[in-house]
Amino acid sequence: MKKRAKTLPGVTRRQVLTWTTLGVAATVTQAADAVSLKGTPGWTPFSDNPPESFDQQGWLFFTPEEAQTLEAIVDRLIPADELSIGGKEAGCAVFIDRQLHGFYGTFERLYMQGPFHQGTPQQGDQSPLIPQQRYRQGIAALNRYVQQSAQKNFADLQPEQQDHLLQAMEAGKVHFDGYDAQSLFNDVLTNTMEGFFADPIYGGNKDMVSWKMLGFPGARYDYRDYIDRHNENLGLEPISMMQWKARG
Repeated sequence: MKKRAKTLPGVTRRQVLTWTTLGVAATVTQAADAVSLKGTPGWTPFSDNPPESFDQQGWLFFTPEEAQTLEAIVDRLIPADELSIGGKEAGCAVFIDRQLHGFYGTFERLYMQGPFHQGTPQQGDQSPLIPQQRYRQGIAALNRYVQQSAQKNFADLQPEQQDHLLQAMEAGKVHFDGYDAQSLFNDVLTNTMEGFFADPIYGGNKDMVSWKMLGFPGARYDYRDYIDRHNENLGLEPISMMQWKARG
């Protein structure tokens, strides 16, 4: 048996329906006005959810030795050529350092309670380690391995030797004592690519080098003036979120 909706004493059902209709209409009108662009946007970029960035100089997470090792790795993953600067000069290691210093480094936005089990590749990351632990343990294991075989750190190897070891790590053909070499390679490769192509506000992509290489116009407010222009080089200089932040 269905229950009937009750109305206040002295209020008719017709009045309730009328008020509801007027309320919905007013809400829709206000929403339409809110999304209409009339001149200069009346908002400040990133005021609600600002990007996590750090203005401090120097390494915020890595030790000097860890930073030296990582810079050597990113420079082999993205070597300098005629198209762009290398990963080190582009700031990829700085990007990773800033990410590890921030909330990504501790996975504070992810559920990290057990139990932890070995999963399949389709199930994604199942490790109980946070990124800070992965990098600290992984870089230490890498340098221990190189010390045992060559009596030096990874950064001191010749470029060809570095490439050979990285290729073996990627293929799972080398094993470190205390950490999975392939996992370290995959983490560094992913984060290096992120640092090379992400907005410079996060520490990498120095001078928007990758965006200029690709012709990507960056974090522009909108593209309404270009929406009908197809298959042409618009010649737009890329814009970083740093420029919006400075204006705000």
